[in-house]
Amino acid sequence: MEQNEFKAGHIVTSVVAVIIDTDDRVLLTKRNVPPFQGEWVMPGGKIDLGEPIVAALKREVWEEVGLEVEVGELIDVFEHVTPGEDNYHFIIIYYRCTPLYCDVKHNRDEVSEARWVAAEELAEYKIPAGARFILGKTFKTV
Repeated sequence: MEQNEFKAGHIVTSVVAVIIDTDDRVLLTKRNVPPFQGEWVMPGGKIDLGEPIVAALKREVWEEVGLEVEVGELIDVFEHVTPGEDNYHFIIIYYRCTPLYCDVKHNRDEVSEARWVAAEELAEYKIPAGARFILGKTFKTV
């Protein structure tokens, strides 16, 4: 079996919040940093060693968009292996979340924009395949 050279010596485990407001819109953020720089994704990031999954999710949402959320059901677990120079192996855990308020204050170091987007508008956004798959499962119309 051929061995790939990965930048990390382990699988990177991340958690992502699919935050849906009372108007059935999802919060998308335009990334300022790799991976997926310049693309629209949902808030999330790496789980620190020893950090509970839900705590990591709440921390990442707070750091990226300044929101507190109620964590709901697990939507799916998605595997992503980045090709080429980036060469990382990610396991991404997606949870549906409800915001406790909707006044977004995004971290401009990580996120250039943050928007509440209706399901019928999602096709207009450059969204990575994995995130689009999750949004399709969430809204059934994407």
